[in-house]
Amino acid sequence: MCDRRPPCAAPTPPSRASDRRTPPPRSAARTPVWFLMLALAMCPARSFAAEPSQRSPFRLASFSADITIPLGHRCMGILPVKAKRIDDPLEAHGFVLFGSARPIVLVALDWCELRNGAYDAWRDALAEAAETDRRHVLVCCLHQHDAPVADREAQRLLDGVGMAGELYDPGFFRTAIRRVVGALREAVRTAQPVTHLGLGQARVDRIASSRRVVLPDGRITFARGSRSGSNPIFAAAPEGEIDPFLKTISFWNGDKPLLALHAYATHPMSYYGAGGVSADFVGHARRAQQRRHPGVHQIYVTGCAGDVTAGKYNDGSPGMRRVLAERLGEAMQRSWQETRRVPLLGVRLRTEALQLPFRKGPQFTEHALRRQLADPNASDRQRILAAMSLSSSIRVRRGQPIDLCSIDFGHAAIVLFPAETFVAYQLAAQHIANDRFVLCIGYGECWPGYIPTERAFDEGFRDVWMWVDRGCEPRIRAALRRLLQTADPRRH
Repeated sequence: MCDRRPPCAAPTPPSRASDRRTPPPRSAARTPVWFLMLALAMCPARSFAAEPSQRSPFRLASFSADITIPLGHRCMGILPVKAKRIDDPLEAHGFVLFGSARPIVLVALDWCELRNGAYDAWRDALAEAAETDRRHVLVCCLHQHDAPVADREAQRLLDGVGMAGELYDPGFFRTAIRRVVGALREAVRTAQPVTHLGLGQARVDRIASSRRVVLPDGRITFARGSRSGSNPIFAAAPEGEIDPFLKTISFWNGDKPLLALHAYATHPMSYYGAGGVSADFVGHARRAQQRRHPGVHQIYVTGCAGDVTAGKYNDGSPGMRRVLAERLGEAMQRSWQETRRVPLLGVRLRTEALQLPFRKGPQFTEHALRRQLADPNASDRQRILAAMSLSSSIRVRRGQPIDLCSIDFGHAAIVLFPAETFVAYQLAAQHIANDRFVLCIGYGECWPGYIPTERAFDEGFRDVWMWVDRGCEPRIRAALRRLLQTADPRRH
């Protein structure tokens, strides 16, 4: 045995490599290399679990805070019905990992999106609190739609045309940051040693499906949204290209589990838009898993889900929120039960500067956008979209890149993608680094909106929530190769 049996709430390590039952990723045609390397790592000449945890150079502090928006706040940036009631709270969950060159912070927010200066504000505040730099702070949103979108420059543009607070409330925004910063500072006082990583995955039953559907007449549509299950054509169509696995990376102090980070690629909505603020089914599943394991901090993140929704299986009826939460929670528990531990011997933060092309077209010129923003006869939705477009256009012109980030653990990696990246990019990352366990997160810096593949562009994908143009895919794939292929997992 490589490890002693942990407490009853924790997964049980196998006695030999053949006992592992974790299925291979869908993107691999055969057993992935990372799976074989994990088998070797689990059977060292001596038992790492028997060593005193105090010898580990790594320490972990986890934290959470309430970030629920006030009543009257706009949701999803452009929804016409503002917050009328709080169905359940919005939360921030994160951790600080010490022991690398600088502390690394990862925070997941039950918000729809953070963009441009609003995203930078979160990273800078958390970096100061953790005594690190912006580069070492990874912030993501889960992308629930009954939750806020924040873009500092866009709101300032709106302020200038008499639409103060119409995108988001800057005062509440600052309050939310202070709450999370306070929780982080309190947590670092009780940081605990980390000796092992846990790696697990499980197939998710009847949640994810691709937006892309081939209609009976052969035409391709991307109209299968989050609640399309009442449409018989969308319900009957195949799932399409998805990543069917929920992945879990956990942090351990010897036999004691400290934190579990779960990732799954799907839009996180069952129903939305009626004014009920909610973390939706993904937040419900996370809370249920927390109740199952009260001593292990549970964090959930959304993967690369720009073109993935629950639309095949979800008809948008209120009861489906509970059903989807139960299905996702079951996958979290099975992934936890399948978790296998490996010694944590090294951590490194890697980043690639990513420049994406701004969307072309006459309606996306600065002149056209400023005219739309200033038009009092335009709808709030049109003017808010114009402000968000201008904010992103200005950012691209000044040359500020997106940080494509990876936390490299040797045997495993966490990769943070921007915005509504299509799932093909997640599958590409797993393929590039098939010698490691790769957990992908979407909805980091969200200014691009949807980031389609070239194939999706060719097939006609367009949306008002898209601020990029053709040419993203080669840039992202090249950055992923630099980010992941240069790593040498043997060094750990």
